Amino acid sequence: MYLVVAANTWLLAWTHFGHAPAWLTLGVPALLTGVCLARCVQWWRGRREEPDATAAHRALVRAGRMAWPVALAFSLWPLLLFPYGDAFLRSHVAFCMATTAAVSQLYLMHVRPAMLTIALVFNGGFILFFAATGEPTFVAMAVSVALMTFVLVTTLLRQYRRFTDLVGSRLRAERLGAENLRLANLDSLTRLPNRRAFFGALVQACERADARGTRLAVGIIDLDGFKPINDLYGHAAGDRLLKQVGQRLSLMASGRIHLARLGGDEFAMIAEDLGGDEAYVAFARSLCEQLRAPFQLEDLSLQVTATIGLVLYPDLACHAEDLYERADYALYHGKRLRRGGVSLFSADHQRRIQHEAAIEQALRSADLEAQLSVVFQPIMCMASGQALAFEALARWHHPQLGQVSPADFIPVAERAGLVHRLTRVLLRKALAEAARWPEPVGLSFNLSIHDLGSSEELERVLETIRHSGVHPARIDLEITETAVFSDMVQLQRAAGQLRGLGCGVSLDDFGTGFSSLSQLLALPLTKIKIDRRFVAGIQDKPTSIKIVRSLLALSRDMELGCVIEGVEAHEELAVLRELGGNLMQGYLFARPMSAEAVARWLARSVPETCQG
Repeated sequence: MYLVVAANTWLLAWTHFGHAPAWLTLGVPALLTGVCLARCVQWWRGRREEPDATAAHRALVRAGRMAWPVALAFSLWPLLLFPYGDAFLRSHVAFCMATTAAVSQLYLMHVRPAMLTIALVFNGGFILFFAATGEPTFVAMAVSVALMTFVLVTTLLRQYRRFTDLVGSRLRAERLGAENLRLANLDSLTRLPNRRAFFGALVQACERADARGTRLAVGIIDLDGFKPINDLYGHAAGDRLLKQVGQRLSLMASGRIHLARLGGDEFAMIAEDLGGDEAYVAFARSLCEQLRAPFQLEDLSLQVTATIGLVLYPDLACHAEDLYERADYALYHGKRLRRGGVSLFSADHQRRIQHEAAIEQALRSADLEAQLSVVFQPIMCMASGQALAFEALARWHHPQLGQVSPADFIPVAERAGLVHRLTRVLLRKALAEAARWPEPVGLSFNLSIHDLGSSEELERVLETIRHSGVHPARIDLEITETAVFSDMVQLQRAAGQLRGLGCGVSLDDFGTGFSSLSQLLALPLTKIKIDRRFVAGIQDKPTSIKIVRSLLALSRDMELGCVIEGVEAHEELAVLRELGGNLMQGYLFARPMSAEAVARWLARSVPETCQG
């Protein structure tokens, strides 16, 4: 716009050289051109800048204010030249003013105050001046410019409304898009960032840490005991509890602490630049403490704990995916070893990951029929001094890895979804041995929750039992107490089908999970097995004595058999017999033995029935 105006100025000045004073043909045009060039330079320097709303508003206000003096200057100067020329030069003045005004209005159509100022000052001055000359030609020009101004201003105002509508629509679309993006990254229940937002924030946090040379920690938070609350009080109560958990976590969020809900009762934390390892662990522990306080849900007071798997970046993780996976691994081990605390991913965990990866690969390609075997440990009846049953225990000898502990390969098989393949082979081999035993001797066999989690896998277990030749009444199938958390409805259905076939159903590791009595009553159990951690050194632990006494009384009241595991010392045995324990299992009686050793064991004794 300024270039066109400057060009018109010098063309008009050129036609008036020799007719008007030099200050009008050279001085004033030079001054006006200087203003135009200054504005051009200012525009050129800022052409690549993206102003914020404040800067943009300031520039628009400035443009509106500048329109007044600029319009006055560029309209008065041609009128001052008007008396010095002949009819042609005067017509050139009129033409120059009309074209300059029209071009300026078109360029300023989106800056409405400036455009209207040009129309009022430039065109208004033109119309009044030339109408006042009384010359018919100039009066006609004034009328034409008036009509042109009316049409042009009306059209430009309409275009301006369309422009503002377009801008408004774009702003509304941007706000809607931003809101949709916010909602897409927000958990609707807890109002915390969701899984998608967490991973986006994690990538950005890693980039910041790399750029600044700082550290960060990622924590995966899992609520202990949430599923029993859901099962006992319903999903509505569970949702209210999760909402309160989200509120507590929100209070701990800050510029350096990001918290999110990943799904279910699993949450996540990103802590940036807190200092040394101790600072990150201390913060994670404080988070556990916050969640340990009771939650008030109307007339209910509920309590859960939180286990956190924590990993530090860049110490033992190279990128965001590693961070999440290793924090999840630390959480997995924390849930197994010490619930309600913080499990920090370590170099030992790193070695275990590599070891477990090797185990998983070996499992996938293993000849399970040839490599898997079963050993048996007796479950002793103290009243008769004889073996009531034998528990089948898995053994795996791999050509390269050697003898692999079931404590290593069973969890790996469960996590990799391979455990049902192991179960089929092991159960078939265990039943084949049990078929050779005397009729009263039973077989106890551990089932994974994955073996009961679907109708197809359960049916395979039932078919294996039906075709084994072993009477179902001699078979006791064990499930761990922690399996109760997975899917209570499916577990009830599976346990019911096993009982319907005639098998016994035992709850293993009893007392180590968070089962409620209502859950125990909901399952058609025949036995419970007291975990060995309550037995070790019981003679010196009054608390363990109270727990075992209570569990024995509970089993009697519920008319369930009760097997005490892990008996390894005569002092333990003496205390357990005094408490009323009858069915026991442990190294004190026998270590796991081969099928041939079981046959020799049974040949030396006459099996009898025994009550737990």
